[in-house]
Amino acid sequence: MIALLTGIIVQKEIDQLIVDVGGVGYRLMIPLSTFYALPEEGTVRFQVFTHVKEDAIHLYGFLTGAEKEMFALLLGVSGVGPRLALAILSNLPPDELRNALWEGDSRRLSGVPGIGKKTAERLILELKEKVQRLGGPATSSSSSERRPTPAGIREDALSALVNLGYKENQARKVLEAMDITAATSVEALLKGALKVLIK
Repeated sequence: MIALLTGIIVQKEIDQLIVDVGGVGYRLMIPLSTFYALPEEGTVRFQVFTHVKEDAIHLYGFLTGAEKEMFALLLGVSGVGPRLALAILSNLPPDELRNALWEGDSRRLSGVPGIGKKTAERLILELKEKVQRLGGPATSSSSSERRPTPAGIREDALSALVNLGYKENQARKVLEAMDITAATSVEALLKGALKVLIK
């Protein structure tokens, strides 16, 4: 089982990346919280969760132990698979998710695509006590101004939101209402859109 990888990112997308470790490329699925915090270059160390299925082995990468622990806890809840767990962490970083679970905030949880009222209540019931063992809030070094705005920034952000489970027309409407300047990045646009969509 792979638990840790240290290497150079050779390909990066919103929801996945390829890390070169000694000449071998590992494909890691990642949440937005990890994507936001990725450095521009250099060696990166990832906490890895190995998920084994009958027909495949998938690797999920995180920059913090708190993300990995929360991901593992989410998978322990009936009806929550890796894709949904990533969607939850993409919308709610570990510290926000822990607070929502501890406070029993089902409305906040059901704002995540794929999470209905019943699933939100089940998450609270099964994880409320467990989340207290994770320690302090996860730290995030997200940066919203480190990259120039690409020509298709709205389309990139729209694609990411659709991949997270939001309806295209709903996501497009929110994105079109947002101002984009020369300093706006995809990360900044996604963060702003998620704040509106999850309400």
